[in-house]
Amino acid sequence: MSEREGSLEAPTRHPIDWQNPEFYSVESVMKEMERVFDICHGCRRCVSLCNSFPVMFDLIDASPTLELDGVPKEMYWKVVDQCYLCDVCYLTKCPYVPPHAWNVDFPHLMLRAKAIQFKQGTATKFRDVTLSSTDRNGKLATIPVVVQFVNAAAKMPSMRSLGESAMGVDRNAWVPEFTTKKFRSNYIPSRAYTPKDGAKTKGKVAIFSTCYVNYNEPGMGHDLLKVLDHNEVPYVVVEKEACCGMPKLELGDIDSVIALARKNLPVLAKLARDGYTIVTPIPSCTLMFKQELPLLLPNDADAQAVKAAMMDPFEYLIGRNKDGLLKTQFSQPLGRISYHIPCHSRVQNVGQKTREMLELIPDTKVTTVERCSGHAGTWGVKKEFHAMSLKIGKPVFKQMSDAAPDYISSDCQLAGHHIEQGIGLLKKDRPATTTQLAHPLTLVRKAYGLPE
Repeated sequence: MSEREGSLEAPTRHPIDWQNPEFYSVESVMKEMERVFDICHGCRRCVSLCNSFPVMFDLIDASPTLELDGVPKEMYWKVVDQCYLCDVCYLTKCPYVPPHAWNVDFPHLMLRAKAIQFKQGTATKFRDVTLSSTDRNGKLATIPVVVQFVNAAAKMPSMRSLGESAMGVDRNAWVPEFTTKKFRSNYIPSRAYTPKDGAKTKGKVAIFSTCYVNYNEPGMGHDLLKVLDHNEVPYVVVEKEACCGMPKLELGDIDSVIALARKNLPVLAKLARDGYTIVTPIPSCTLMFKQELPLLLPNDADAQAVKAAMMDPFEYLIGRNKDGLLKTQFSQPLGRISYHIPCHSRVQNVGQKTREMLELIPDTKVTTVERCSGHAGTWGVKKEFHAMSLKIGKPVFKQMSDAAPDYISSDCQLAGHHIEQGIGLLKKDRPATTTQLAHPLTLVRKAYGLPE
């Protein structure tokens, strides 16, 4: 029986069967990669997304048969190493995702392969575990005196060369600074507003601050609180917060993902059942609670309650606007904004809510770029992948730069910094510009005329 082309129904996702011993079978995963790679070879629609697909197709095209059967199976791992679980192939390109009978879920197949690699151990395991331990790194790096040393070392060529040799972090890759004033220790508690529920939104919000906002750029978190306060939305900041687990998921360390979930889910589920909408300022963290943890823990009531309560900040704000509960009296125009929608925002499948919000601001022109920046968390800073991350992001750098913006912006601040670095490389022989990098939350705070 012939199979019809897919993409005729909305994509669905199967739970991740990580507790089944077969999940970690090398023989089984190789058989499934062979099946899926052969389907990809016959389609090739995803060739322009990331480097997994060009690597796969190059292996096939260089094989003696010009088919997948000419590629040694041990070479499949080269494809796995290039995947950083952006999920864009699943949501936007692949015509054979479930409910199609071919049942192709390339990102979760790569996750399974990465989980096997992690269990077996790799040459870079120490480096990878260290980089993905964002909560621990933040706690250590933000100790007084230590934080000044860490930030200074990140700017010293000699120390960056040492870091490249010892840890495999590319000496030229942008790396975040650590703050001396952590968000969770310095935020202003909410005023006692009366919650106002709307048809689309709850009237009170819980903030999952994320490792990055807490330890690296707390200003984004403070800006979110100021925007909520300006709109008279009462909020709380989540207590006893641990890392969302996305860095560990990208590594294939599922046991650590589950351990972190067991810390976060009871606290978040209580807030969800108490009527709070839960938001995070980082799309990857939002996606973790919206999609990955519910698929890893499909029978966990807490995971499902948190999934139902979790929203992107701009999904929430646009919902408030549709409810007639958002203040739209903006006092400061922002000029030209080049806005990048990151992969982990796109795959939440809620539309371009950040763009909609920015376009509410008078005398503000938004140019939207909907393509992967190539950074993808820790993947883009690694020595073996940094050059490729810049190559993947080059079309984004060019499109955003060509708009001659006053601001460049991305919901993913890591992507924003990567784009800023990439634009700098494009313009290294051109006159300097006044373009600034600012997170969309910061831009909205500015547009409201609220102080820093």
